[in-house]
Amino acid sequence: MKVLVTGFDPFGGDSVNPAYEAVKMIPDEVAGAEVIKLEIPTVFKESGEVLEAAIKEHNPNIVICVGQAGGRSAVSFERVAINLAEARIPDNKGNQPIGSKLEEDGETAYFTTLPIKAMMKNVQEHGLPAYISYTAGTFVCNDIMYRLLYMIDKEFSGIKGGFIHVPFEPTQVVDRPVGTPSMPIKTIADSLTYAIEAAVTTEVDIEENTGTTH
Repeated sequence: MKVLVTGFDPFGGDSVNPAYEAVKMIPDEVAGAEVIKLEIPTVFKESGEVLEAAIKEHNPNIVICVGQAGGRSAVSFERVAINLAEARIPDNKGNQPIGSKLEEDGETAYFTTLPIKAMMKNVQEHGLPAYISYTAGTFVCNDIMYRLLYMIDKEFSGIKGGFIHVPFEPTQVVDRPVGTPSMPIKTIADSLTYAIEAAVTTEVDIEENTGTTH
C-alpha cells in the first residue's frame, strides 16, 4: 500500500506554507502503508502535471493533496471540486484565470473518493478539531483537487483521492488581524497522520461519496 501526499509551496507573499511543512512531518509509514511526500507548485495546471508524473512514477493506492486555507480554524476535508478557475490573486507564475474551465471534457464537479467521514472522525477521536467542507474554492487548491479526480475518472480508476485544507501556522498570523485562526505545524501533521490512518484502513462507503456529478 502506498499513499502519495502532496503539499504546496508558499504563495501570496507568505514565506511558508503549512501544507507542505506539515506533510514533511508525517511518518514515512502509517498503518502499514508507505507514505510518499511531494511538494508541488502553487501554479494552475502545472501542479496537476507534476502530480500526474508522480502518480505514474509511484503507482500509489491513495493520493491526498493538502493546501492552506487561511482563516479556517481546523483541518477540513473537501467533499467536492468544481470545473472552474477564478483566481482572486495571481498564482506563483502570475496566472490569474477568471471564469475558465479546468478541463473542457471534464464533469461540472467531482466528489472525493476518500472516506472523509471516517478520516474526520479519526482526527476528532484523537482530540483534534476537524470538519467536512463543501467548497475547495476556485484557486489552485480546487484546481489540483479537480485535476486529481479528473485523472482518477479518466485514467487511474483504482486510486482513492481527495483534498485536505489546513489552517495558517502561528507565524503567519503575527501581522494579520487579531483573532485570525492558526494551528501549530506539528498539530496539523498529527491531524494529517490520523486522516491517512483512516484512509488506509477504511473502505469508502458508497453512500458517503457519490462519485461524479452528471
